[in-house]
Amino acid sequence: MRAAVLYSATGALLLTTLSAVPAGGTPNAVPGVVIAAERAAAEGVDFGACTDVPDLPGSMECGKVGVPLDYARPNGKQIELAVSRVRATHRDPHNSKRRVPRQGALVFNPGGPGASGLYFPLIGMIPEWKRIGAAYDLVGYDPRGVGRSAPLSCEDPKTFFKGPAPSPTHPSETYKRERVARAKAYARGCAQRAGDALRHYHSLNNARDLDVLRAALGEQRLTFMGASYGTYFGALYATLFPSHVRRMVFDAAVNPDPAQIWYRNNLDQSAAFESRWEDFREWVARHDRVYRLGGTSQAVLRSYERARAKLAAEPAGGKVGPAQLQGTFLQAGYYDDYWPSRAEALSAYLKGDPKLLIAVAAPPREAAAEAENANAVYTAVECNDGPWPTDFRVWDRDNTRLARVAPFETWDNVWANLPCAYWRAPRQQPLDVRTGPGELPPTLILAAERDAAAPYDGALEMHRRLTGSVLVTERDAGTHGIAGGPNRCVNGHLEAYLLEGRLPARRAACAPHPEPRPADRADKAAAARPAR
Repeated sequence: MRAAVLYSATGALLLTTLSAVPAGGTPNAVPGVVIAAERAAAEGVDFGACTDVPDLPGSMECGKVGVPLDYARPNGKQIELAVSRVRATHRDPHNSKRRVPRQGALVFNPGGPGASGLYFPLIGMIPEWKRIGAAYDLVGYDPRGVGRSAPLSCEDPKTFFKGPAPSPTHPSETYKRERVARAKAYARGCAQRAGDALRHYHSLNNARDLDVLRAALGEQRLTFMGASYGTYFGALYATLFPSHVRRMVFDAAVNPDPAQIWYRNNLDQSAAFESRWEDFREWVARHDRVYRLGGTSQAVLRSYERARAKLAAEPAGGKVGPAQLQGTFLQAGYYDDYWPSRAEALSAYLKGDPKLLIAVAAPPREAAAEAENANAVYTAVECNDGPWPTDFRVWDRDNTRLARVAPFETWDNVWANLPCAYWRAPRQQPLDVRTGPGELPPTLILAAERDAAAPYDGALEMHRRLTGSVLVTERDAGTHGIAGGPNRCVNGHLEAYLLEGRLPARRAACAPHPEPRPADRADKAAAARPAR
């Protein structure tokens, strides 16, 4: 369930939950949270200059919060979470004379697993967030294992980007055996590099860490926004600590059903990406005068396949092969504001100019350490969170069948998750996310109807399980994460909830935001050409 960040970004102590600890979990974990939270509340967060994060505005502060590596041993080994903050501005962007009262801290997680939220507080500089930033301290952090928070690693970052690589939609038996061997080696590397600590990087501990962070910030009740995977451990938090919740926003909600965590969720994700891939191709076809990639979805697909074949024969710039091509067009499945740049790069490449494609698709070598760390955390959390098939024949059967109707992402999703078949750390039993009437304050779920990374059925399931939640749907749209984006209707619901605690009825719908326009320079070129 890999997912990225917010659309606009670049994101009383509870003892009664002992009965909710899942089978196979640590029975004294919740008392461990109580001890850790009490300690964090007493120590607070010593915010200061962000000395190890260069080129940041002076308004952003950084600090550390200690959490137990193992909540069954709260006084044992501690790890530190890196935390960032921009204080509430108190300035109403629509009325400079009005002082806005502070409502506390808004903590954000961008998902992943493995994504950093450390830069989130800077989002208050964006117009769509200024009203929220006036009322809240905007707080981001690196979850355990990520970035500056006891970082995990499974292989040497220097070898993480493998160079031009194939990406067969229907892999041969030889290729499958090769990928199985790589998955086993990767799982072995995670176990060797992290040692016994590896077992403690999972979603239940992310939820427990969130309560310790709440206490360290001096918040009696938490205001939290999670995007994508962040909605899952946010829902775990709501289930474990409902009386600690003030307001919660679940943006691009994933399916929290224990039976879905995570193998079946990834199958559903691969199926959904096929529909979103077609959305993109249809958009390109509508702008054929600009891109000249074909006037139908199938014609655009043929252009894409022609590029795959060329790159397999000769990688662009020695860096971009079919796998890199697939990866950069997968990003277009997440965010439709990538559509113009990807279409323009493909068009230029097929006309003989590879520079744009290399610019958007070549692995950024300077980001290798960050990418390797993010992948390690993603793998550890998903593998630790629940059971996975341990026989490759199950993966092969399920995904061979799926790839017949959804070839675009299916096998690449398998290779991303296959180390979980050979994982060496103990598995958690997923918690049954569920709250009863009156247990949890009203919460807000945001979902785009055609989101591929977090298919819409997941939002419906989250809505069913969190009693009193309200679902706001952006119809006929598929951007992954819609809070603070271009849809004024969605943002109106978000602001009404966070600033006033006001929600619509059980469900509400917003019309889709406008589709992206082709790149301006391409538009001008198209205007000078006669129609075909």
